[in-house]
Amino acid sequence: MRNNSKHFVIFITIISFISCNSSPDRLSSISGKEINITDSIKGVDSLKKFIAPYREHIEEVLDAPLAYNPTYLNKNDGKLNSSIGNLMADVAYAESNPIFNTRTGKNIDFVLLNHGGIRAVMSKGNVSRRTAYEIMPFENQIWILELSADKIKELVAYLAKNKTAHPISKQAQLVLNANGTVKSFTVNGKPIMESETYFVATSDFLANGGDHMDFFKDPISKTDINYLLRNELIDYFEKIDTIKAGIDNRFIKL
Repeated sequence: MRNNSKHFVIFITIISFISCNSSPDRLSSISGKEINITDSIKGVDSLKKFIAPYREHIEEVLDAPLAYNPTYLNKNDGKLNSSIGNLMADVAYAESNPIFNTRTGKNIDFVLLNHGGIRAVMSKGNVSRRTAYEIMPFENQIWILELSADKIKELVAYLAKNKTAHPISKQAQLVLNANGTVKSFTVNGKPIMESETYFVATSDFLANGGDHMDFFKDPISKTDINYLLRNELIDYFEKIDTIKAGIDNRFIKL
C-alpha cells in the first residue's frame, strides 16, 4: 500500500573544531544526518495550545470577506486573454500608477504579467486575503521598466509568437491576423512611436528575464515601487464591493 502521509525532514549539521597551541580554533569536520518527521511522532500538546490562538487569528484575517466576485474566473477561459489575467493586469495598473506618478511625474503605459504566475482560480462568492494568496503565492514585486520602441517591438513579437494569454492591462491592444502575424499594437489607442520610450509595469521575476522575456533586460530605467503584486490585489479588494472582470479584445486573433 502506498503511504500518502505527509512528512517533513530535519537536517542536523554538526560542526567540529580543533585547537592547538600554535593556531586558533579551526574547522575540523562537518557531518549531518536526516531525521524524518512523520505522523508517527506525537505532537506536544502544550505547544499546540500555545499556537492555537495565533493560528485562529491568522485564519480569521485570511478569510475575512473583502469583496464579492459574481462569476467564476480562471486563466484558461480565453485563448489570448483571460478573465482573471485581465483583472490582475488592470489591478496592477490601478494600484501601481498613482505611486509611480507621485514619484516620477510620469504614468505607466501598460502592464504585462505572465500566464504561469496565476496559480489559482477565483470562485464565485466572497473574496478574501486568502484568495489573493492562492492566486499569487509568490513574493513578486512590481517594477516599472522604461523601454525603447525597439524593446516594445520585441515584446510584441514575443506575445505574437507564443500566443499565450499573458495578462496585459487594458491600455494596450494587440491584434493578430488570421495567420498569426501582427496586424496592430497600440498603447492608449496610438501606435508605437520610434522616438518615444514606454513605461511597462511587470513583476521582478519577469524583469529579470523570467519566462524568457528577455526584452525586459537592460531597460533604460527601472523603478521599484516596493509593492508586492499580492498586496496590490488585497488593497484593491478592500476598495471595491463587487469585482468586474471578463474576456475582451485587448489581445485577439482575427
